[in-house]
Amino acid sequence: MAELIVIRHAQASFGAANYDQLSDLGHRQSRALGKALAAQGLRPDAVVIGSMTRHRETLEGVLAGLGMTAAPEIHPGLNEFDFTALLNARFHDAPGPENMHTDRKTHFRTLRETVLAWQRDEIENPPESWGAFVARVEEARQTMLKPDADQVLAVSSGGPIGQLVAAALETPPARQIELQLQTRNCGVTRFVYSRRGAFYFHGFNETPHINAANAQELLTYS
Repeated sequence: MAELIVIRHAQASFGAANYDQLSDLGHRQSRALGKALAAQGLRPDAVVIGSMTRHRETLEGVLAGLGMTAAPEIHPGLNEFDFTALLNARFHDAPGPENMHTDRKTHFRTLRETVLAWQRDEIENPPESWGAFVARVEEARQTMLKPDADQVLAVSSGGPIGQLVAAALETPPARQIELQLQTRNCGVTRFVYSRRGAFYFHGFNETPHINAANAQELLTYS
């Protein structure tokens, strides 16, 4: 069996004008994770990332920690859905909750409600349909299952990772957002697969780089 290791990006820049870049803490998280994965013996044969800056920067830190280089394959199916545009679409004709784009607690509570409405096709003119999101994540999954690799490393975001797990476990759509909101920055989710088509969920949201001594600094969700 081969192993697919999917990492959620390190801490990005929540509330900033450009969210799609790592914070200083995010860079430290990604390097620390790489060192922890090196201690576990990870040496990926292939690397796949989304096309977002935070994916590339996270990979750079992880590879530095692993002490290796790799040219990643880029697949946009691993990109996060546009949560800002989705929230704006939901509230296009009425004001949404105050500070829903800048206050973490308000943002994630509103996002959960919005994603559930999106899944029920209750949001007019979303940036993409729920069906399109599910289809592109599945396309990315198929791309990541390299038949000639023993270990594949990928960097993605909470939304696609939640969907990968939900699809593997054949859960109702609502479980996707519940999984997404649990994902830690630099959390590691694992699957195993065979060259004959088997695909199994193997581990969720692991943080091998975090312990009691550094958790207060390195453990973040957004």
